[in-house]
Amino acid sequence: MSHQRALSTAEVPKEPHSVSLKVLRLSRPSLSYQYPLPQDRADPLVPPKAALSYPSDITDDQYILTPLLTLPPAFGSAYVGETFSCTLCANNELSDSQDTRVVSSVRITAEMQTPSQTIPLDLTPADETSSDLGLSPRQSLQKIVRFDLKEEGSHILTVSVNYSETSRSVTDNSAASGKVRSFRKLYQFIAQPCLGVRTKASELPSVEVHEVTEPRSGTNRLLRYALEAQLENVSDGAITLESVSLSPKPPFKSTSINWDNVPDGVEKMDLPILAPQDVWQVAFLIDQQRQDLEGGELLQKSLVKDGRAVLGQLSIEWHSAMGDPGFLSTGWLTTRRR
Repeated sequence: MSHQRALSTAEVPKEPHSVSLKVLRLSRPSLSYQYPLPQDRADPLVPPKAALSYPSDITDDQYILTPLLTLPPAFGSAYVGETFSCTLCANNELSDSQDTRVVSSVRITAEMQTPSQTIPLDLTPADETSSDLGLSPRQSLQKIVRFDLKEEGSHILTVSVNYSETSRSVTDNSAASGKVRSFRKLYQFIAQPCLGVRTKASELPSVEVHEVTEPRSGTNRLLRYALEAQLENVSDGAITLESVSLSPKPPFKSTSINWDNVPDGVEKMDLPILAPQDVWQVAFLIDQQRQDLEGGELLQKSLVKDGRAVLGQLSIEWHSAMGDPGFLSTGWLTTRRR
């Protein structure tokens, strides 16, 4: 008589989890598009309003955008400088008839693996009272995670769920057995650049300043530079530039010569709007300050050692068509080697 071979530990079929995990990205909706028919068509059988997504007497029927909002049909694109947000939902999949099994102490943890490091994430809300008391059948525990995307490349969101499952006796409803179970899921996405930044630093004629100090006097040369930057929208949607600023490194001072710096009494310009592949150029004047003695000494040492001058860092803020904010900061910008 043949006997069935006993299953090893690795071959034992795993019991399905009583808790499931759903991850949904949080993103803003977009305006719905419509494609109206020409008004002067020769075929009158199909009325023009039949092609409209939102027929109304108070809107322009020939305009491509409608007042309707459309939810994203898929994950979409993730861009460097934006905040990645998603909701984590742990659901109790037990039915009402399975009243002998109780799920409690549900915990959700998450971490983000970037191209350079792994970062544990804070979840909101932080209150764990509902999870300690247990999840009733079909009840869920929801958390929201936010992460600022600062690097290009592959990102992996790791979500772990831990919970306790207790089996109760049918006769006296007492705890018969219990176990702690856990599982995790990985979600990978690519962070793409939203803005391409190209910079160029040009040296301007220096300013000679006559210094009168004891025990001697002389002429000191103050360096001047012009920093140009081209900002290209490499995303698939339009963005609006909020601000572009330069944080100079001592002993330099920067002066913006862009749309945000207008004389008193002159009407301010509208914020620049960049469609995909559009390029906007900004510029700054950078002057060396004669009062900063310590910064001047560091500048001279840098010029002697490397032949370059460190000018500062460029900070850029923008928002998308539906108001999603974005922020980008460059590294230290330097001049050409002398």
